[in-house]
Amino acid sequence: MKGIANVIAVELKLAVREPMSAFFALAFPVIMLWVKLRGGERPLPGGVRMVDATVPMLIVFVVGLAALVVLPATLAQYRERRVLKRLRATPASPAMLFGAQWVAHMLLAVLGSALLVGIGLAFYGLGGPADVAGALLAWLLGGLSLGAIGLLVGALVPSGRAATVIGLSLFFPMVFLSGAVIPRETMGGAMRAIGDLMPMAPAVDALRDGWVGNAVSASNVGIMAAIALVAGAIAVRAFRW
Repeated sequence: MKGIANVIAVELKLAVREPMSAFFALAFPVIMLWVKLRGGERPLPGGVRMVDATVPMLIVFVVGLAALVVLPATLAQYRERRVLKRLRATPASPAMLFGAQWVAHMLLAVLGSALLVGIGLAFYGLGGPADVAGALLAWLLGGLSLGAIGLLVGALVPSGRAATVIGLSLFFPMVFLSGAVIPRETMGGAMRAIGDLMPMAPAVDALRDGWVGNAVSASNVGIMAAIALVAGAIAVRAFRW
């Protein structure tokens, strides 16, 4: 356990020290929060305050960035630099490696999420989360499902550059169509229908529900759990050192 904890600590330090990862996971969402709320508070259709919708949305943005872009790029870079070949000679298994990488990158997402919540509380009158357990469950399952997709990419892609391109190709359509950047209430019917098919949509919906105190949908929980199990299992089986 001590060895895994050391790996997690080192990976988190590397992620935070990498300028682009740190900027887009920690600073960029705060800038987006300011841009969205600088015009003043205005409720969305349905009555939810803009800040109470925007913070959970941007939290999923942070989780998705860490899971779909930074995580697979890290694994692929290790493959490209033959770090994984050296790890193959140790007792480390693919599942152990995946677990350590997932925890380290989700801790980066925790930092980004905490920063958004802290600024929302201090400067924008953020309320909630009304259902703390529901919001935490949504965050965790979102991290597991999106992280499993990121691990699957990292398990197969041979280079860090290719992993980054694939990760960004997955990330940007998801954040814009699933409601992590644009509130789903303001989307047209066609955009919402496409967004419903995105793996990020259940995380956005579930976290927003938990934040305002609505019951987290069992279907969203089930979808996220299924994605995590299926994509995670495929990633472990398909992993190449």
